[in-house]
Amino acid sequence: MPDTLRPETLKNRFAQAKVLVVGDVMLDRYWFGDVSRISPEAPVPVAKIEKTEHRAGGAANVARNVAALGGRAVLLSAIGDDEAGDCLNALMAEHGVETVLMRDQNITTTVKLRVVARNQQLIRLDFEDTPTHEVLDGVKNRFRELLAECDTVILSDYGKGGLIHVVSFIEWARQAGKPVLIDPKGDDYAKYTGATLLTPNRAELRQVTGSWKNEADLQEKARALRRNLDLQALLLTRSEEGMTLFRDGEPHYQPTQAREVFDVSGAGDTVIAGMGLAMAAGLDFPEAMRLANAAAGVVVGKLGTAVCSFDELAQSL
Repeated sequence: MPDTLRPETLKNRFAQAKVLVVGDVMLDRYWFGDVSRISPEAPVPVAKIEKTEHRAGGAANVARNVAALGGRAVLLSAIGDDEAGDCLNALMAEHGVETVLMRDQNITTTVKLRVVARNQQLIRLDFEDTPTHEVLDGVKNRFRELLAECDTVILSDYGKGGLIHVVSFIEWARQAGKPVLIDPKGDDYAKYTGATLLTPNRAELRQVTGSWKNEADLQEKARALRRNLDLQALLLTRSEEGMTLFRDGEPHYQPTQAREVFDVSGAGDTVIAGMGLAMAAGLDFPEAMRLANAAAGVVVGKLGTAVCSFDELAQSL
């Protein structure tokens, strides 16, 4: 194992590294219960709720992952002025994340409510609004202030409207010499031009490049996208096939490390958090990728939006 990946070296470096996470935040609510009968009102299961949980989702989960790995995380986003926003703020404080959450009186905080019985999701209910331009302009102004004190920037795009100023964010990060990593969304990647690294999964990449016939075709499409967007690198997460890093030269493969896949929700958050923190700590792309892959392998073995602790990462590496 290289010296940079030794636990004692990593721990010290992570403690010094600061990551600015910007994007769409959400509150994941889980209602856990049991199902023993069908409703007499409609052919649907009746869930008797026995336990509720709240977890940070979206960009908030990315920041939570950075903190869990021992890094310093600053979360910048827009939320509603409501109970869900209060809950999210409290969760972030609990996880050791520094927050700059701009309250928007005109929206509700994005909430994803999942009803789970016997480790199976019965239904998911989403509550969401797009933040107003006035509040997003406030986020934009704070970004410039916070950028100076951070080592890397992660932009977590969940398509909820929180990153309308993504072009400016990339430009300012480049001017400041700070790597900017993006978890992309949608079919318009032009707005991500100039980023350091993009981390799409297979479905997200296919939406932009179209399908590929074989590995050689995939490599060509990935190289073309990198050229067109002026990216230093592209990290493709491939579920059970692990991940592939495309940059100058030959692609770099990393097989999956998950022993048993229990739940992949939030795994992309762990990957980009691991990459961002590793790069903030001075690791190169392949080392950061190895670390992010190990962290993701831990997280998919847990239920729901989970995190990988530093000790779990050290053991996995």
